[in-house]
Amino acid sequence: MTTYNIALLAGDGTGKEVTDEAVKVLKKISQKYSVDFNFEPALIGGCAYDKYKTPLPEITLEIAKKSDAVLLGAVGDWKYDKLPPEVRPERALLGIRKELNLFANLRPAIVYPELTSISPLKEDIVAGTDIMIVRELTGDVYFGTPKGIEIKNGEKFGYNNMCYYESEIKRIAHCAFKVAQQRNKKLCSVDKANVLDVSRLWRETITEISKQYPDVELTYMYVDNAAMQIIRNPKQFDVILTGNIFGDILSDEASMLSGSLGLLPSASLSDTKYAMYEPIHGSAPDLKGQNIVNPIATILSAAMMLKYSFKMDYAYNDIVTAVRQALKDGFRTKDISQPGANIIGTDKMGDVIAENILK
Repeated sequence: MTTYNIALLAGDGTGKEVTDEAVKVLKKISQKYSVDFNFEPALIGGCAYDKYKTPLPEITLEIAKKSDAVLLGAVGDWKYDKLPPEVRPERALLGIRKELNLFANLRPAIVYPELTSISPLKEDIVAGTDIMIVRELTGDVYFGTPKGIEIKNGEKFGYNNMCYYESEIKRIAHCAFKVAQQRNKKLCSVDKANVLDVSRLWRETITEISKQYPDVELTYMYVDNAAMQIIRNPKQFDVILTGNIFGDILSDEASMLSGSLGLLPSASLSDTKYAMYEPIHGSAPDLKGQNIVNPIATILSAAMMLKYSFKMDYAYNDIVTAVRQALKDGFRTKDISQPGANIIGTDKMGDVIAENILK
């Protein structure tokens, strides 16, 4: 029997509630396909700070590096807002991405037919939307140096640098083109090349790499126009490739096409074995312990882990089908509630999806 070691980083707030349901579903996959998943819990975020005075302790990094994949819940809580920036829970995410070299973030934004009515946009606009945003994750303004706040000309002056090496652009480009080849062979590169030097390098490099993928149609779009077009006509996009800060903003915007952050998963990949899977939503500390958060995003993140880390496409398809069946059968958590739907809790939604795996 094949065994995969999974670092289980539940994190803060409702993180444990949603990762518990993903584990429940993975255990059904284990039962169905005679594969063993060994889960090793570790602390990250605020709960790690409470014990170790750092949001990303060495023991957590050790467990993550020894694992075959990392499954993360969420980090953060308002009670940590007054901590120094370097030990805030959110710093753990930047830290683990850098330590594991997780440079490629894949965020699908899919509007399920059963849920088109909950989107804040008109149904005819969002119906059929299926976008994959490929976001570079370890460069750009979040990691550029120098950075800081200092006194300049008698007043406070803050600065961050938007930086990319050509090699960083090349590797995320290859990743995005390969993803596009597996989908509808359309890739839109989003930048701000009319203003930013770093974006001009981005566009030049993407254009050069595109010559190696003649089967993929490459287009370009400025980020401000892309933000508008995602709302105006989301179905025009297949794969969107962009940098770290633009990708952070656009992927959250695209997530609302579906009507809820609780539906959308993500995968963060490296060019080695390291990979981390997490829902795109936050920790929602105000909802902790109420059994009302939607676990679907985390369950689908676990499905992406099966696909990208373990090459179990058939198991990925099983989970996606199980989620779709639960929605078809009228089961809803509070965030995606509809008139006449069967509103259930976090644990019950996990139960329903897990049961569908074996049907």
